[in-house]
Amino acid sequence: LCQTTSICDEKRVLAVQERPLSFTGEDFDVWDTATNTKFATVRGAMLHLPGKDKMTLKMENGNSVVLDRKLVSMTPTYDIYRDDGTKWGWIEKEAVAITDTFDIYLEGAGFGPFKAPPTFKLEGDFLQRNFVMKNNRGEVVAKISEDWIIEFDAFNHYSVQIAQGMDAALVIACLCAVDEEFDEEHKENKKSS
Repeated sequence: LCQTTSICDEKRVLAVQERPLSFTGEDFDVWDTATNTKFATVRGAMLHLPGKDKMTLKMENGNSVVLDRKLVSMTPTYDIYRDDGTKWGWIEKEAVAITDTFDIYLEGAGFGPFKAPPTFKLEGDFLQRNFVMKNNRGEVVAKISEDWIIEFDAFNHYSVQIAQGMDAALVIACLCAVDEEFDEEHKENKKSS
């Protein structure tokens, strides 16, 4: 998504903090733990339709990535766009799986109406906010875990370990989509209780 800023020649650890005061509920600050500098910010859209979320990840160099939730789909799905507006791919929750799993697809992969196998998968314990991203060869390219230093229901802190050569912007975008999805499910479960 952003070759110049988000791909690194060495393992990178980022700290992702959901903002406690947010008008959208989808705002995060991302810090590079090695340099203690801000890597990016994620901001949700102020006005959107119910069930239609939009988030923008803006890196410190000005590049951005946009996540746009599809209004109509079988499972929760977010399209991923580069800052020039071209669609990079999408992340969707698997419809049938033993445990919650999210698949990340590249735009243009596949043939006709058939989509190619996912380029990446997110697997793990999403309720405990502890999961990994694997490439299509099954290699772990990122580990995401909730940082339990401060625990509030309204906002989360994550530690994100990203493998050498992996696109950090893609990992952060996927983390934000998963966090938003499980926050929405959590709200629904509270309402029905």
